[in-house]
Amino acid sequence: MKLSTERILTTHVGSLPRPQDVSDMLLAKENETLTDQGAFDACMVSAVADVVRQQVDAGVDIVSDGEMSKSGYSTYVTERLHGFSGDSERKMPRDLEMYLAFAQRVAAQGEAPQVRRAPCVGEISIKDEAPLRKDLANMAAALDAAGAAEGFMNAASPGVIAFFQPNQYYPTEDAYLDVLCEMMRPEYEAIHAAGLVIQLDCPDLAMTRHSIHKDKSDAEFLAVAERNIEVLNAALENVPAEAARLHLCWGNYEGPHVCDIALDTIYDVVMKAKPQAISFEAANPRHAHEWTVFAERGLPEDKVLIPGVIDSVSNFVEHPPLVAERICRFADIVGRERVLAGGDCGFGTFAGFGRVDSEIVYAKLGALAEGAAVASDRLW
Repeated sequence: MKLSTERILTTHVGSLPRPQDVSDMLLAKENETLTDQGAFDACMVSAVADVVRQQVDAGVDIVSDGEMSKSGYSTYVTERLHGFSGDSERKMPRDLEMYLAFAQRVAAQGEAPQVRRAPCVGEISIKDEAPLRKDLANMAAALDAAGAAEGFMNAASPGVIAFFQPNQYYPTEDAYLDVLCEMMRPEYEAIHAAGLVIQLDCPDLAMTRHSIHKDKSDAEFLAVAERNIEVLNAALENVPAEAARLHLCWGNYEGPHVCDIALDTIYDVVMKAKPQAISFEAANPRHAHEWTVFAERGLPEDKVLIPGVIDSVSNFVEHPPLVAERICRFADIVGRERVLAGGDCGFGTFAGFGRVDSEIVYAKLGALAEGAAVASDRLW
């Protein structure tokens, strides 16, 4: 993982707005109405090249493929693995239950993702390795063409797969997680072998507390999170810690978030994860104050931070001095060489869905880069 002793590097969480033709292709594939695989592949080659170039042009150092080829950051696994079919019931987060009129308005306006969440209904096995190979090839070509400093690729963690694709087949949740560990291990290792940093998306460590685990106690939830970390670490056995980063979040939706579990409560469990870098929400109004957790508890010597310093659900473009202020706050606590500037969450977590206008996304990334430059001037 690229770190710097000269300036603050910039990155983001991974997913970016997909052009309409890309979203149309992805939804056609998911609905099994895609008629031309060649056209789909060509569309993805072009989309990845464009999105990497746009990130570099905006000043982002460590870039992704924008998750162009994935209909959802977790649900994409059903294309690659056997054992999933149909759709599953959604459980409303507890905060939206408290503000039901707001939740109903959001649903009526079509402001919720429509991607299927196919449960596990049979034995899981590898279905198709081609999508991953194509993703890696597209990313390699785009990085070379754009001259990016470094690339990363997102992958779903076993815990978040178990959330979006609930178990209806294996005798226990532990057995299901163990299988997911073994089935995802080759993907993780292939991303590393391709020379990319791997980002494990782990909203299961925070978001699921007020959704599927909303009736549990904090202690019961922490036991679930600790088990998910244990499985994730096992799946990363052959990936060095410094080649991996973990994204933690409380749900990438504009809502009350009054039931979010505190970062301080999950801190000890999260720090047991193998990945060197921890990406987390630190810009939105519900979690911007939690820099104090690091001021009070410090940071293990083997970890670095990627705090979100731009919001992912607001069309406000952050002012660079504010971005710099946020970066410096963390740098002053853990050291300037241990901070990369990032975003709160993805800007396009599901195909055809995103709260932030696509042009504004790149304005926000530009503000991120400008703010990092201001912070670098202050810190060096």
